[in-house]
Parts: sequence; C-alpha cells; structure tokens
Amino acid sequence: MTDNDPHFPDAAGRRPSAPVRPHLITSDQEALEVACRLAERFVLGASERDARRLLPWDEVDEYTASGLGGMTIPKTFGGAEVSNVTLAKVFEILCAADPALGQIPQNQFGVLALLKDVGSDAHKVRIFGDVLNGFRIGNAGPEKKTNSVAVSTTILRSTADGLRLTGRRFYSTGAIFAHWIPTRAIDDEGRAVQVWAAYNAPGVTVIDDWSSFGQRTTASGSVEFADVPIDPGLVFPVWSYADRPGLAGPISQLVQASIDLGIAAAAVGDAMAFVRDRARPWVDSGVSSATDDPTIIHSVGSLYTDLHAAQATLYEAAETIDRVAQEKVTDASSALASVAVAEAKILTTEIALAATEQLFDLAGSASTREAHNLGRHWRNARVHTLHDPVRWKYHLLGKYELTGAYPARHQWN
Repeated sequence: MTDNDPHFPDAAGRRPSAPVRPHLITSDQEALEVACRLAERFVLGASERDARRLLPWDEVDEYTASGLGGMTIPKTFGGAEVSNVTLAKVFEILCAADPALGQIPQNQFGVLALLKDVGSDAHKVRIFGDVLNGFRIGNAGPEKKTNSVAVSTTILRSTADGLRLTGRRFYSTGAIFAHWIPTRAIDDEGRAVQVWAAYNAPGVTVIDDWSSFGQRTTASGSVEFADVPIDPGLVFPVWSYADRPGLAGPISQLVQASIDLGIAAAAVGDAMAFVRDRARPWVDSGVSSATDDPTIIHSVGSLYTDLHAAQATLYEAAETIDRVAQEKVTDASSALASVAVAEAKILTTEIALAATEQLFDLAGSASTREAHNLGRHWRNARVHTLHDPVRWKYHLLGKYELTGAYPARHQWN
C-alpha cells in the first residue's frame, strides 16, 4: 500500500483514472470491428503480461475508450443495444487475444443485464448514463471461509449517518479497475441486497492478492468494505427477484462460455502455427513434415470439428436469448434460455480443456519451453472453466429433459 493511495494497493501502485467519455458504439457491425482492432493490439503483449503478471491498465483504458463497455445499453437510453450474438462474439474475439484482459469487463454485462430486468427507470438513467460516460463496473464476489458461495457475512447497516457497508469479499474480477463496485450484502432485516460502492469512497480497499496459476492478470482478489457510506439509490433488493423470471443469469453464463471459446480458439491457432513452423514428424510416420503426419492431421480435424460445434452452439444459445428478450420473459422462456446456454457452456468448457491439452501433444516437447509460454492457454482454461462446475450443467439439462424442471435462478444459470 502506498502512502498516498490507500484504496488500490496493486503491484503497480495504480488506481482507476477519472472516467472519460468514450466513443459511442452505434451498431453490431461496429462493435465487432472495434473488437477485432483491439484484439490485434492486445494479443501482442498477452504472453508477456501473463509471464510477468503485469496488470493491463493501459489496455483496460483503451477498451473503455472504445465504447464496447456500453454496447448492450438499450437504444432508448442512448446505447447501441447490440444483440447477444454480438456480445458473445466480442468476448470470443477479445479472449482469443488475451482471456485475462477479456474477462475483466465480464461482470459489467451481467450487472447491466440485471438492471434491464429489475431496475427502475431512474436506476437505468443513472447507471446506463454512467457507463456511456466511461464508468467501469466491477464486482466484489463471494466470501472465503463460508460453507456456500451464497452465504454472506457482509452487512449493510442503517445508521444515524446513513447506510454503511462492512465486509470482505473475494473473486472480485474487475474491481481494481472499476469506478463502481457492486457486491452482495445482508440488510437490517436479514435480506439479500446488491450494494454499489464508489471506488473512491472512504473505507473501500481493493487488494491485489489474486494468486491463481491461470487468468493471472484479472486481479480477481479481495475487496474490503470498512463502514463504507452507501447511496440509498444504489441498493437493489435482490431478495425480491428470486422468483422473478429474467435473463441476467443466462447472459452472464453466455459471457463465461464465450471466454472459454476464445481460450480454445487461441490454443488451436497457436498449435497450428507451431506444427507448421517448428514441429517435427515422428520417426515412424514415414513423412518429412509434421503437417503430413496422418495422426496429426486426424487430431487437427477432430479439434476443429469440436471447436466449430461449440461455437455454433454458443451462437445458437445467444440467438435463443435474443428471441426470448423480444417478448415478456416468462418462467418457461427464462428456463429455455438457461438450458440453451448450459449446452453451450458444456461444449466450450470441453473444447477449451481439450485444445489447450492437445496443443502440446501435436506440437511436441519443444512447445513446452518457457520462452513460448504456451502453457498459459492450459492454465487459463483450467482456471476459468472452474467458474462454475460443468457437471452441474449436465444435471440441469438432464432434469429439464426428463422432468421439465426449470433451472434455479441465479447468476450461474
């Protein structure tokens, strides 16, 4: 912690700069073009950032300035209201370049989707306006040392001086870069609420203690709230939303699946480049080039088949969400969206793990040298796919198909 910067003691001693109004994205096509341009630059330093654990402050600022952070905001509030298909493709593109950098804005889109579902017009005017003016939304996630991720000891109290928030959270992806940090807490009546804390409010401390072997530069560490003053207009009664159908959960999961697909695409691309340029054929193959090895050719065909199947299922799930969103969301349509995304999450998880593992089998022992840092693909896939257990996606699908049971409503469904 530096003497003059009590809130954000990250390794570089930096904190978010004041918001600057970004470019305004106006269409789906523009969003995709901007994402591609950013990806071309972000990929250049991705390996070094991972190897040296350099937090992507400048890149996050560049992403914000591009306007992609506000691309899903409804047109009636000044945004482009891009489709969920475009949302999925943007995350896929960015995460193929650098999945840690691509993951940082994930929570912003889950929060904005929840706001669409349950926010008042006043909330929407305020928060959508903030995002279009360059504010970033982070997250202060679950707590450590509890029996369930749903358990909260973070408390929002009513005091003579107003609302005060106290607690410590972890898995806080994006918080260190954010201007607003939403978190879950329990109010005076024992009910679950979502509370938004300003990044520069007294008592807010974001701690860069993320030490995972993958997604190393997301800074998904701890946030401490010590008697933090809270605006009553930024407290959402999530306890009252539990039985209300919506699309925030499916959209959040769509983004997670897109991140995994991006990791898979990067691994497949690097595997192909290594096989073409560096790999040697096995001595029993009878060929002079690794690209002529029949076992490698077969494996490559299998990888691309699985990659494209996962991609198609992801886009189909996004299209399902878009169709459901066109009408009033019901219990049945919300469940359909969750089921569609669960299928995509299964396939993107499996191809991310398979591609990042098979990279080395195809490319050979030379590909394991630290200088290439290709191990980051497997580390990233292994860590990010643990975001929620894919075995429960199979369970969700099986129950739905066998009994018609709707998935539980939360951010992981």
